[in-house]
Amino acid sequence: MIKAILTGDIVNSREEHPHIWMPALKEILNQFGETPKVWEIFRGDMFQLQISAKESLTAALKIKARIRMLNNLDVRISIGIGKVEYQGTSISESNGEAFILSGECFEQLKRKKLAIKTPWQEFNEEWNLYLKLASLTTDNWAPKTAETFLTAINKPDSTQKEISNILNITQSTVSENLKRSGYYQFEDMINRFIHKINNLEVQC
Repeated sequence: MIKAILTGDIVNSREEHPHIWMPALKEILNQFGETPKVWEIFRGDMFQLQISAKESLTAALKIKARIRMLNNLDVRISIGIGKVEYQGTSISESNGEAFILSGECFEQLKRKKLAIKTPWQEFNEEWNLYLKLASLTTDNWAPKTAETFLTAINKPDSTQKEISNILNITQSTVSENLKRSGYYQFEDMINRFIHKINNLEVQC
């Protein structure tokens, strides 16, 4: 079974006190499991998360949205997909192909905010193009747009009216924010990603 390792850091973290972004980062990582086995924060503003390969894109977008809810802050994330040869009691003790690929991908990010690396070169070329295009939208999410996106993706069966009640905004504002965030296009992208990962898992 292939796994995904997300490696990331907070952009502009030195310009804001950790009490601004650290609770938000922990809050979103806690959605995926407990620390230190599933996720850890290290070197101040860096983190790693282990998750199923098919959930990795959704997880990256959720983390992105949560941090974009904070003014002047952003996040860089690399997704490494592959085998995990050793599972330790903490994510920092675990290792394997997915960890190596995630680390290599993170080192190559530079100005990019989101990228992926797997053992399959054709997959990498295709999906890094998609992620580069996606970043044109996600890198410009305003805090309220990001909040609406995150609420919707966390509650995919909710109506716009229900989301408006949760966020205490009008239904028309929800509709505008979802369109502005690219929510419906990201839904299609996530479904396509899961389909591709399922095919890769069959080959492994």
